[in-house]
Amino acid sequence: MLSKEQILELLQPLQEPQLGVSLTELQWVRDVMVKENHVALTIVTLENNLEETSALSDATRNLLSQHGVNDVHIRLRAASEHERESLNRGQAEHEDEQDEVLVKGHAAGLDGHELLSPESGVRFIAIASGKGGVGKSTVTVNLAAALARQGKRVGLIDADIYGFSVPDMMGIEEYPVVEDGIIQPVERFGVKVMSMGFFIRENNPVIWRGPMLGRMLRQFFTDVNWGELDYMLLDLPPGTGDVALDVHQMLPHSKEIIVTTPHATAAFVAARAGAMAIQTEHELLGVVENMAYYECSKCGEKDYVFGRGGGGNLAESLHTVLLAQIPLGSPDNHISEPDFSPSVYKAESRIGAIYDEVAQSIDAKF
Repeated sequence: MLSKEQILELLQPLQEPQLGVSLTELQWVRDVMVKENHVALTIVTLENNLEETSALSDATRNLLSQHGVNDVHIRLRAASEHERESLNRGQAEHEDEQDEVLVKGHAAGLDGHELLSPESGVRFIAIASGKGGVGKSTVTVNLAAALARQGKRVGLIDADIYGFSVPDMMGIEEYPVVEDGIIQPVERFGVKVMSMGFFIRENNPVIWRGPMLGRMLRQFFTDVNWGELDYMLLDLPPGTGDVALDVHQMLPHSKEIIVTTPHATAAFVAARAGAMAIQTEHELLGVVENMAYYECSKCGEKDYVFGRGGGGNLAESLHTVLLAQIPLGSPDNHISEPDFSPSVYKAESRIGAIYDEVAQSIDAKF
């Protein structure tokens, strides 16, 4: 079975139709997933021209079939405005070295110490909650995917080290590799991911003391090749324990989102996480009320099964805004789909559209 790296190497001859530059050098071959003899991937192009994209799809299948891969699922999309702007900046700065710059501009990246520096330009967002079970990780992975859909370069650290769940929620089946002593994060839905879940086998519990967890978390920043990022999202453990405090100390310039359900008790407990952010001088971006209601698919009637008002009251008490009310639901994904994940909503779904709106709202705040 071919690896992701081998697939990208095989697709090196593919060129962006308008630019005549290798798509793999542009890093416009995305979300490569290999499972048994099945390959799924996304190709980004400047224009969504049917004739050109059809030819590109045929060329991709032909290259892979030459090496025994016949079951291929290809998603094609046009480059976002952000991706176009990044491309134009590279062309303007180095007109005589276009090909080389298009590779290096993405590959150079930041080392971990630069990443933690306020001068890195990376926007850090910590997602917190007062208690478990409110859907904090679901909000994190869907916000990350929504930002990536808008062309942002996104990293995600599953800092919920005791209750790691991000790899499973995103349908990640591969593990990070180490190259030249540096860990390469796993990419899924255009998001670069690191999690304790990659290093624990058979779902064993993590039985570590606080200082060990703090060192592991710092390694996620300093020993991982994140490349160039616009956003780094951190899925914090619930509550106000050691790991959350470590993150606040490591990232004094991060901003925070608080997740709650509409239930009054959940909102009351979530207020503690919000108060911790305020006391450590972290700006609150807002509150997300998850499981806000259940909407009948047949009649459209809303049933507020966990009560009403918790998210709004919490936002008011923390002097911030209510970013969204996410209804109860589950992604309309099927396990047979190449981009299957248990928890990531598709862009065309109703809840996926809500996350896209939240992502746009957050991006406007920076």
